[in-house]
Amino acid sequence: MSLAAPPVLDLDLEQRAALQRAQGVGRIEVSAEGGRTRLRRLYQEGCGKILLPVDLAARSLEAVAINTSGGLTGGDQMAWRVAARAGGSLTVTTQACEKIYRARDGHAVVAVDLEVGAGARIDWLPQETILFDGAALTRTLQADLAADAALLVVEAVVLGRTAMGESVRRGALRDRWRIRREGRLVFADDLRLDGPVTDVAALAPTLAGGKAFASLLLVADDAERLLAPIRAAIGSAGGASAFGGKLFARIVAADGLSLRRALLPAIAALRDGAPPPRVWRL
Repeated sequence: MSLAAPPVLDLDLEQRAALQRAQGVGRIEVSAEGGRTRLRRLYQEGCGKILLPVDLAARSLEAVAINTSGGLTGGDQMAWRVAARAGGSLTVTTQACEKIYRARDGHAVVAVDLEVGAGARIDWLPQETILFDGAALTRTLQADLAADAALLVVEAVVLGRTAMGESVRRGALRDRWRIRREGRLVFADDLRLDGPVTDVAALAPTLAGGKAFASLLLVADDAERLLAPIRAAIGSAGGASAFGGKLFARIVAADGLSLRRALLPAIAALRDGAPPPRVWRL
């Protein structure tokens, strides 16, 4: 018996290339039960995966988001949805730094949707995003908080790996944050680098020649009390301000290693002494 060969699709080169795009979705929902945070729902699709390291002594949960495609380029799409119901506590990080490669056309798109219920907390702590020359990334982060919920968000960006002799001469980064409490907008931030990134980053009002930076936001009723610790942790690498139950800080560094050295104590300060997730320290 012979097996017939499968039919060959009659696609031109442009059509075939259009099919080669990474798409991933990851959703996780937790809630409190018996004084501990329990997993309620977990959904994974495409190249989006979520792992839950086992820590029997922990009262909260730690989740590791993974993009199994190994990086993103123009046309790739990732979507993460995280929910902590009443009393739940969840930290979400990534297995490694997300790499954004040169885009032939279009932007890589990453959408993050966070929902924090009554008395709950989410720490969104992905490792650094590395942009390569010619990369194009559009990223959005939306969060909806209950009246007494808490949220920590940290996003770090590295413009090429200096140890590898890389630089980002041209590229695009569009980062949009919208945070709401009980449906009311309480924080908004739009960051955009576009075109000759090296030239823009060299300007004093932007990065003053730095090649790595991070944005940190804590939304909590007592956020102001951590202003002095975060300023001490950052030192001369950045600045921080606190207002109306929100604390916002930015860090600028010469390279990715210098940024991480500043980020680790800064994250610990905003977690009231708790260290960053274990994968950050491997």
